[in-house]
Amino acid sequence: MDEAGGCACGKVRYRLRATPLVVHACHCRDCQRLSGSAFLTNIWIERGFVEADHRALRSVMLQGGSGKPHEVFSCPDCGTALYSKYHAAPGDTVLLRAGTLDRPEAVRPDVHIFTRSKMPWLPLPDGVPVFESFYRIAEFWPEASRERLRRNIAGEG
Repeated sequence: MDEAGGCACGKVRYRLRATPLVVHACHCRDCQRLSGSAFLTNIWIERGFVEADHRALRSVMLQGGSGKPHEVFSCPDCGTALYSKYHAAPGDTVLLRAGTLDRPEAVRPDVHIFTRSKMPWLPLPDGVPVFESFYRIAEFWPEASRERLRRNIAGEG
């Protein structure tokens, strides 16, 4: 995958240098609040595959629904949230906001999560897995994604 994106004002740009580990459509209350919408589409990917000046971003620490830290990285000028680091998530990975891609249609959710708080007026597509909360990575992710995450956690690239 070689997709680019950035913030609303154009100051911060990034490029994805790998396919996502997985793409979530998250319907939790935190994502609803952060997006101002019914759900948030997150690209879960290793930070090393997001080519950007990460130091130029503003960071705000929030408390996630799990009670663990949830760090949101945004453009310091326009405030567009580009990605989150959930400190409960393994490895040096981020959840990048798919809506900040230049071509957001380039990704589709692999799964809908935290649907227990899904808006009742929003139908979900047939054929896409749905979970009331989260799921077990080992039981859902393809082997290639699990192996990439294992290598990331081990510091192997």
